[in-house]
Amino acid sequence: MAKLEAQLHGNFDEVLDEISSAILNRSATASLEEKSDFAGLNARCAVRVYERYSYTGQNRVSMNVTLFETEGRLFVSAVTSGGSQAMLFKINTFGEEAFLDLIRDVIDKYRA
Repeated sequence: MAKLEAQLHGNFDEVLDEISSAILNRSATASLEEKSDFAGLNARCAVRVYERYSYTGQNRVSMNVTLFETEGRLFVSAVTSGGSQAMLFKINTFGEEAFLDLIRDVIDKYRA
């Protein structure tokens, strides 16, 4: 499992679109599996679940991206899972890190 979290600045919809585009356009096998959106009085939250095939690990890897906004502040949490082939312990997590790497430059662009 790999994780990337950061406080960001910028427009919620723009950041969300750039993250999604980076994932779907930089990986031939990536797909958006499911999404959920919520908006309250002073908050917005978008959850996206992506999946792709990892050639390195010879398996499928998922990434959950949560973007949260409150009072003009943004927070993103991206967590990957599924890149291991072992039964009892995790080995070969290269696919998880590589999947997360697809959005690092977008996150850095908007990092607060």
